[in-house]
Amino acid sequence: MSISYKDAGVDIDAGAKLVEEIKPFVKKTFNENVIGGIGSFAGAYALPVGYKEPVLLGATDGVGTKLKLAIESKKYDTVGIDLVAMCVNDLICSFAEPMFFLDYYATGKLDVDAAKEVIKGIAEGCRESECALIGGETAEMPGMYSENDFDLAGFAVGIAEKEDVVKERGVKAGDVLIALKSSGVHSNGFSLVRKLFFDKLKWHHHTEFEGKPLIDVLLEPTRIYVKTYKKVKEKVKALAHITGGGLIENLPRVLPENVKAVVRKNHIEPLPIFEFMGKYIDEEEMFRTFNMGVGMVLVVDPADVKDVMSLSGGYIIGELEAGQRGVEIIE
Repeated sequence: MSISYKDAGVDIDAGAKLVEEIKPFVKKTFNENVIGGIGSFAGAYALPVGYKEPVLLGATDGVGTKLKLAIESKKYDTVGIDLVAMCVNDLICSFAEPMFFLDYYATGKLDVDAAKEVIKGIAEGCRESECALIGGETAEMPGMYSENDFDLAGFAVGIAEKEDVVKERGVKAGDVLIALKSSGVHSNGFSLVRKLFFDKLKWHHHTEFEGKPLIDVLLEPTRIYVKTYKKVKEKVKALAHITGGGLIENLPRVLPENVKAVVRKNHIEPLPIFEFMGKYIDEEEMFRTFNMGVGMVLVVDPADVKDVMSLSGGYIIGELEAGQRGVEIIE
């Protein structure tokens, strides 16, 4: 009796087919710094010229249980964008411009068509963030995942001048908080989202919400802020990516010890999805879990507020005041 790898649940041919099918849209993310093509043991990327003391920065993240909704609805075209967004939006908070991206796709049984849609979304996210998708890994692991499940991890590398990474930016009381709108729930808090809509309210994926199927609203991809950052980076003191923990936990990460952020709740431009969920979830829990319509916060000197708002499309939600580091939400 003989047994093959395929008998054990791993289809090498399917993996090879996937690599061939993703090559066209992966290559569209390449720029002049990419060395070689797809399929080598490692991706190669030349350091961009023009930096005095270049520093490399790395960020990694996933999409969380938002993936569960994509799997259940068989809607795979947006979670790849989420994966890129979660990584590159973190990079720009350290004043780094994304250079390249790698992904890790793990599944119980490789569905070539589903994986192709996911990676196509990753490539789209890379184009939007102006970075190259130079490599990835697809792992078929029966026994580790159920047949239809998969998980994603992303890895982004960016570059910055050393002086931009280490210098004190003078964040102080009197500085202004400018919000950049989120596109929706983004990629945090989905265990609570799923609990509310599908366990408590007994809604379905195609239940209409604000004129659209609920699943389309929930799977709206995370907004990528890289291009906006490049427009305003010279006039911004700090950036905070509003992910898990919301404004309450993420804003203090860019504040000195003696400064607090005062956020005016009534200035936040609400999204219907958060207004609706707020009927069932305590306000404090909402602000500690979700972005509440604010995907990124910029800390700006008052003299630069007008220019930054014009360049970014952002709006004022508060200011910094003297006090213990933290966030105060007021009316």
